[in-house]
Formats: sequence, C-alpha cells, structure tokens
Amino acid sequence: MTIFKNLPTPPHAQKKPVTDTHHGITRTDDYAWLRADNWQAMFKDPSLLDPAIRTHLEAENVYMEAAMADTKTLQEKLFEEMKGRIKQDDSSVPVNDGPYAYGTLFVTGGEQPHYFRTPRNGGEKHVLLNGDKEAEGKDYFRLGGLDQSSDHSRGIWSYDDKGSEFYTLRIRDLATGKDLDDVVENTGGGGAWAPDGKSFFYTLQDENHRPSKVFHHIVGQPQSSDRLVYEEKDPGFFMGVGASVLDDFIFIDIHDHETSEYRLLSTKDLLAEPQIVAEREEGIEYSMTEGGDVFFILTNDGDAKDFRIVEAPVGAPGKENWSEVVPHEAGRLILSVDAYARHLIWLERRDGLPRIVIRDRSKGEEHAIAFEEEAYSLGLHGAAEYDTDVIRFSYSSMTTPSQLFDYNMVTRERTLLKTQEVPSGHNPDDYVTRRVMAPSHDGALVPVSLLYRKDTPLDGSAPCLLYGYGAYGITIPASFSTNNLSLADRGFIYAVAHIRGGKDKGFEWYENGKMEHKQNTFKDFIAAADHLVKEGFTSYSGIIAEGGSAGGMLMGAVANMAPEKFAGIIAAVPFVDVLTTMLDDTLPLTPPEWPEWGNPLESEEEYRWIAAYSPYDNVGAKPYPPLLAISGLTDPRVTYWEPTKWVAKLREKTTGSAPILLKTNMAAGHGGKSGRFQRLEEIAFEYAFALKVAGKNQS
Repeated sequence: MTIFKNLPTPPHAQKKPVTDTHHGITRTDDYAWLRADNWQAMFKDPSLLDPAIRTHLEAENVYMEAAMADTKTLQEKLFEEMKGRIKQDDSSVPVNDGPYAYGTLFVTGGEQPHYFRTPRNGGEKHVLLNGDKEAEGKDYFRLGGLDQSSDHSRGIWSYDDKGSEFYTLRIRDLATGKDLDDVVENTGGGGAWAPDGKSFFYTLQDENHRPSKVFHHIVGQPQSSDRLVYEEKDPGFFMGVGASVLDDFIFIDIHDHETSEYRLLSTKDLLAEPQIVAEREEGIEYSMTEGGDVFFILTNDGDAKDFRIVEAPVGAPGKENWSEVVPHEAGRLILSVDAYARHLIWLERRDGLPRIVIRDRSKGEEHAIAFEEEAYSLGLHGAAEYDTDVIRFSYSSMTTPSQLFDYNMVTRERTLLKTQEVPSGHNPDDYVTRRVMAPSHDGALVPVSLLYRKDTPLDGSAPCLLYGYGAYGITIPASFSTNNLSLADRGFIYAVAHIRGGKDKGFEWYENGKMEHKQNTFKDFIAAADHLVKEGFTSYSGIIAEGGSAGGMLMGAVANMAPEKFAGIIAAVPFVDVLTTMLDDTLPLTPPEWPEWGNPLESEEEYRWIAAYSPYDNVGAKPYPPLLAISGLTDPRVTYWEPTKWVAKLREKTTGSAPILLKTNMAAGHGGKSGRFQRLEEIAFEYAFALKVAGKNQS
C-alpha cells in the first residue's frame, strides 16, 4: 500500500509444526513454539523468557516502529491534545464515611493516583497513599486501591509491578502513613476488613492465576500462618471476597459467566465455617446486598431472564425463603441493586438506555432518574454509608462531559457536584451524538452510537472508527471520552456497535451472541459497517475497525469474513487463538470461559462451533487490510503468544501487500501501560495508525 512506503522486510517466524487431535480431528500449528513453556514463571519474572522468543518479539517491534516512523510527529500531537483535555491536578469529590470523607487526586505531571481523606465536613486533605512515590523506579506499576478499616485506623493497599495481575497487599497505618511489616503476595488485589481492623480476608491466586482460595490474615502475623477459609475445587469458577456495608458479614462470591454461589461468614464469629446461601445451579445467577434484617438478592432464578429482585431474612437466606420484591419484566434488564436504611435502588436498562429507579422501603413508592438524549451513560455510585438519604450518580453522553450528582432520595433534589473539566476547551454544540439501528443478517436491529462534528459531511466521504466488543454480557456505554474528540476533530465519525454478546438490549441479546450463537456477534458488526455505508456516513474504504481482548477476537473474525469492508483493523490484546486456548485447561481463564465459548475438550459439537470462527484457525489466502495487533508480554488474560502467532500466520497467508504489524509491550500486561499519560501515549499510537490508514497522517 502506498501509505506504507519503503518498509523493511518483516520478521519471519520459523515453522515448527505441532499437531493435536481431538474428536478425530487433527490440526497442525506451525507457530506453537512461540508459547513459552515456562509461562507461569515468566509472568512473575519476564527475564526468564526464552531468548529465541524474545528476539522474535523485539524484531516485530523494530518492524512496527519502521512502519509507523512517519507518524511520530502526529503521535506527539495527538498525545499533547489528549493530555491538554485532562485536568492534570484533578481531584474526586470525597465520599463520606464516618468521621471522614475519602477521595483520590492527581498532581500535575503525575501518572498515578494519590488517595486522601478530609474531615467529614471539610478541611485539609491528608494524603494517605502517594501512588507516584510508590511507582518510582518501576517500569510498570498499577495500584489496586486502598480500603480503609471500619475504625479508619488502617488501610489495605495493593499493587502489581509486572502487569501479571499478581497483586501484593500491604497494610498502612493511616495516621502515620507508614506501612506495617505485613506483606501478602500473589493475591487478587484487595481485601475485606473484619470490623475490628485487626484482620482481613483475601483471595490467593494459584500458579495458574486462578483465585481458588480465601484466606484470613491476622495483622502482624506472617502470610504463611494465614488460615484457609474456603477453597474452590472447581477450576471453572472465579472467586471474590467482600464485606457488607453494615460490617455484619463477609461475602464469598463464587461464579463463572452464568452460575453463582454465595457463602456467608458472620463477623460475630470469624473462625466459623462460611455458610452457603443457595447451592450453585447451572445457569442460575444471584448477587446479594444487605438491607438490615433482610438480604436483597438480584437473580435470574424463576425464569427471570432479565432478572428480578427478591428478599430473604438475614438469619435464613436460603432460596426456600426468597420472596419477590421487584418482579421480572421482559426487556427491562436489572443490572445492579443497592439497599439503604429507607430506600432500595437499582440500575436498569430498557431499549438500550439506562435509568436509576428508587423505591421507598416503607411506602413502596417508586420514581426514576432518566435523561433525554438519544444515547447516554449513567453510573450508579450509591453511598458508603447505610443510614443515608443521599446517593451519588454520574451522567455523560458522547458529547456531554461527565457530571457527578448527589441525589436526595426523599426530596428528589439533584445537586451537581462536579462537571468534568476539559482545560483545552470543549463546546458540546460543535458535536452530534446519534443512535442508529443497523439491520443484521437475521433482522435483529443493532444499535450503533455515533459521535461526529456538526460540520462533518455525511456523504460517504468521512472516515470512521468503528469500535466493538460483544462478549460476557458487557455493555459498552455511550459515554464521554475526551480522546475520541481527536478523531472527530479530524473529520472522523466515531461509532460504537452494540452487538450481540453484550447486554445492550437485555439478557437475550447476550445469549444470542455466545456459545453456538457466537457468529451473530461478528455478523452484527459487519452489519453495522454495512449500515453506516448505506446511510452515507462513511465508505468501506474509510472504516477502521477496533476492538480489544474479546473484541480483538471480533477483529480477527471480521478480518477473515469480510476483509474488503475495512480499510484497516486495530486489535488490542486480541483473543484470536480461541480453539487452542479453550483446549488447554492449564491456562488461567480456560475452565471459567467454557460457559461463554464452549468446551471443545468434552464436546465435538462445541469444538466445531469454535473451529468455525477461531480467527487463528481461519486465516486464509485473501488480501487482508492493514492490521495492527497490540499485546502485553505478561498478560495473563490474553497471552502474548496469541497475537504473535496470529500475525505470523496472517503474513504467511495474505495475498495482499498491506502491512501486518505487531506491537508487544515488553513491560505491561492486559491493560497496557499503567500510568495515565503512558496510557494516552498508547491511544495516540493507535489513533495515529487509524489516521495513517485514512490518509490523514499529517493532520
């Protein structure tokens, strides 16, 4: 392609064929050697990577740098624009909790958050944890948060300094700012305090990066003496631990993508065995929140596909005692529920748009918080305290910067606390946000959220960045992003396709984009592209597709299915070697992922489902568009070898001349670099690729 001139010869990965046979079907993988045999150890110590693999990854980075060399000035310009839209010394609105209010702030030039508290009614900020100081001298550093004890004397904070998501926990004396001697390693990244602040509960990650055990740590004791509270034997289940807002219970939450189980430990007897609430049943989900003498439970039990809310006595929360509070209503998906002394509130989505509903617990009266834009995002933040009439929520749209409100549930008064500042300036009236409906192959209407400048011509000439995800029931909100303005200001239409696999249109929208229905996800995305072209928003020669992780799988699938409909493709940490990964039950996420994709080890039918779309297995002899794949060396979710193998095979098979690029972050994991400005550099790089492909390299 003429936009990529004078490129050096791309790296050539050796072929070392490895075969496997399942259900009588034999496959050959020429690039299996790119997977490090010692991946578990390498995630904790990247220096252990096989030198041959490291040499290949570094060669790929050199080639990628050569291909993108002429965008250096553009990348710097994009970065400065994005940085200029961030209030560098920004601070959150503190949240009241007992005698204090807690929040986070950034300092000018700082990469990491600082955690602070003030007296409840205002006063001087006292910094409890300086993230920039803790990150000094580290190539990678991500904070897992700071959780204060109920007596406000101590805090648990955690960090990951390799990108492998094995978090180390430390305990800080909040009065002195000094850490105690306790060091708890290989955790999931958080802890749940016992009410007296003398002990806490945490999950331990095993060697395959699965949170399989809950431990009880006594402050001042070595980790080796921690008591095992619960061990989950099924490798297909994730596990988390948390504390109730009233400090009465420790919740152990056990779940995969479609099945839940809770175990409760009363804080009145921390040495007791956790008691099961409702035994796991395949396909039945539930989550719990405490409401004084009852638990409120959000569940799909009882054929409640879009979920309902039930309650049960605190002393007998078993399913036999569940009574309905908010019935199931088809097409109204209840996303979350919170309980306070006098109110029950929940976040729901109907017709793709969210709203917050509030019920007076004594009177049963309900009212809702909603907005009028075609597409918008609501965030329910709730409150840190149980005995309150005031909750917090946020609102934004693709044109409207985020606004944070306090809301009095009795008087219904909204108090605007903060509007996201854009220091370099932003006029919402310069932009348009719309939602259009794209008909898919089977008649389903796929919502597509759009952002563009008012002066953008809608005659098919505008380039378009079309983003998609479509997995795990995750909904991509139509929210404000200052970064997207850099594309819109250069004449791009920024589009989000709310494809099946998410819950954008209810639980059925998710069900029809997983397992045997997974191909709907890919067809929906292609349908979105088709609709944008048909309606004159853009052209096939102007669409750059983007997705990450499971959205990277989407990118790989549509590249195979319809390469001619995309001018370029950006695949971040892409899950593209789906069949191989789902056949390997030692990998961190494989058993928990079987309910999402299928279990090809046990079922020939499910093997064939996955084999039919797995991007790596379906690379063929066709002209692929310019493609950028991005990975992280220590990523435990989508391992670095998936995009590495995929790029090697794409280069081997493509009949076109468009470059296939691989960028590997050698000091990062699934989320990319950890600092707020480091992350902007990565986004600037991705957008520079999109602009280069669109012929706007100099703009």
